[in-house]
Amino acid sequence: MADETLVVASKLKSYIREKSGMNTSASVLTALSDRIRGLCDEAIESARSDGRKTVKDRDFSA
Repeated sequence: MADETLVVASKLKSYIREKSGMNTSASVLTALSDRIRGLCDEAIESARSDGRKTVKDRDFSA
């Protein structure tokens, strides 16, 4: 699962094209997925330290 893409490529590419007119390299998907994994890991630890089994939106803002 560590190598799996966590974003919808077509949605991301469409967003970037509509926002800027630019193309999106395939390597962006890997880099963004890695960042998302890191954010999720931090949110998981936040929820765990609060004694919860549910990750909430507030866990991403810490």
